[in-house]
Amino acid sequence: MFRLKDHVRAVASDIFRYIGPGLLVTVGFIDPGNWAANVAAGAEYGYTLLWMVSLGTLMLIFLQHNAAHLGIVTGYCISEAATLYLPRPVAMLLLGSAWLAAVATSLAELLGSAIALQMLTGLPIGLGAALSLILVVWLLLSKSYNRLERIIIGFVSLIGISFIFELFLVDVGWRQTFIGWVTPAIPPGALPIVMGVLGAVVMPHNLFLHSEIIQSRQWNLQGDTVVQNRLKYEMFDTLFSMVVGWAINSAMIIMAAATFFQYRLPVSDLAQAEQMLRPLLGNAASVIFALALLMAGVASSITAGMSGGSIIAGFYGEPYNSKDPHTRRGIGATLAAGAILIWTVGDPFKGLIYSQICLSIQLPWTIFLLIYLTSSKKVMGKYANQPLTKVMLATTAVVVVTLNLMLLFDFVGGYVK
Repeated sequence: MFRLKDHVRAVASDIFRYIGPGLLVTVGFIDPGNWAANVAAGAEYGYTLLWMVSLGTLMLIFLQHNAAHLGIVTGYCISEAATLYLPRPVAMLLLGSAWLAAVATSLAELLGSAIALQMLTGLPIGLGAALSLILVVWLLLSKSYNRLERIIIGFVSLIGISFIFELFLVDVGWRQTFIGWVTPAIPPGALPIVMGVLGAVVMPHNLFLHSEIIQSRQWNLQGDTVVQNRLKYEMFDTLFSMVVGWAINSAMIIMAAATFFQYRLPVSDLAQAEQMLRPLLGNAASVIFALALLMAGVASSITAGMSGGSIIAGFYGEPYNSKDPHTRRGIGATLAAGAILIWTVGDPFKGLIYSQICLSIQLPWTIFLLIYLTSSKKVMGKYANQPLTKVMLATTAVVVVTLNLMLLFDFVGGYVK
């Protein structure tokens, strides 16, 4: 009996020891862009579109799990592997486009932080973005991987607690919620929101980031037994982290459905949502909403900067290292470019839209790059994707790419009109 308890305790200790990388990725799909889409989904269609969070999370698990496998098996992140195994011009083209996508991501994340600061203090968007930039760069350049993981885990936990608090204040239709999670339905006029949420779940920088965080452990140097062991625990980390993200995204839609949809109040941006929560649920609810958005913006800005630093380091065949000048330049250039773009965009909501268009354009290239690398025996050896895995990844890729391209064409068509 005691031996069994000791074994269970040891397994549990190992599992929780390796939780962390997935949670850094989780903040990428609870970022300000997702907030806007989720609030709009709940406000306009109630609980009906919850199924898209379930579908998006399932697709995300397949791709993030595959990106993590690359890092565990090879000891390389996607950018390093692309530089090593692809012709130089092709690698530079793909990594250059991925870096631009990271810049677009940093625009959205810093913008979310700035919007939250404006809600809380009245600061102008430009000044709020500058303050957020300074804080995020300081955190990235002064903190180690382990400390950043703890900071992100803390932020994700507080965001989750914030939405639990919000849900306790509203009368949730739990029967409609459960039906919404498992019943695909697209009401008339809802397709743009469906594509917006699903298209924003899988983002290029998150795939680069996950492979980078995992490869930093260098488990591939510790033998085949260690690699197989880490592959097993990585799956738990990915599943656990993605379920956390699924719960938080679901809570956003549920909160909006139980408030704005119930009272038939249309919502067109996050600042408006915060202002409308005050008379419905009180000052505390609106403040908690703004604080949670601020934490989401700062946390996702950190991961956007990390992915930018990883991509630039990959240009030189190097891993991410915040003490290395190439990584530092990548971090600084990614976040600074995103902040500068914020100051050139007059309408914050349009800034979020433009950033999503950029991600939609680049995402297919990153997905197919990942599948090529992880399906190659030259890269992965005996751990290359098996036929069933290839089919699952290809199906996921086709769905994600189709949704993102439809999102792109919808936005472009709307602005052309």
